[in-house]
Amino acid sequence: MTKKRRNGGKNRKGRGHVKPVRCANCARCVPKDKAVKRFQVRNMIETAAQRDMKDASVYDVYQIPKLYLKMEYCVSCAIHAHVVRCRGAEARRLRDPPLRMRRGEKKLNTGKPMRGLKRSARRAVKPELPDYNKESR
Repeated sequence: MTKKRRNGGKNRKGRGHVKPVRCANCARCVPKDKAVKRFQVRNMIETAAQRDMKDASVYDVYQIPKLYLKMEYCVSCAIHAHVVRCRGAEARRLRDPPLRMRRGEKKLNTGKPMRGLKRSARRAVKPELPDYNKESR
């Protein structure tokens, strides 16, 4: 039988059994080593209430504390919510993590100049050719 993944989709090298965790989306029981784990960083106060807090605060500059939530998803929910994406057979062999993009950094040139544009904006702009039939002054 052929193997799809080198690790079988799990990360429990040498352990026979691991405790299950619950998926954050659908509450399915998933082994902890198989679950897709991501940290979700949010402000403790939503943006609508931040202005009210700023007006009522005594301090001029106040850093709003962050809330760090560890989200654990089952594989089907992670794929459905685009937390992870499907990769082809050759791409699955790449084990190095993808490049991380920070806010404010320029995006890498992937060779696809129209990527990220709406379909209507992807149409190539035709260069205007000079009209030789018009009389020039």
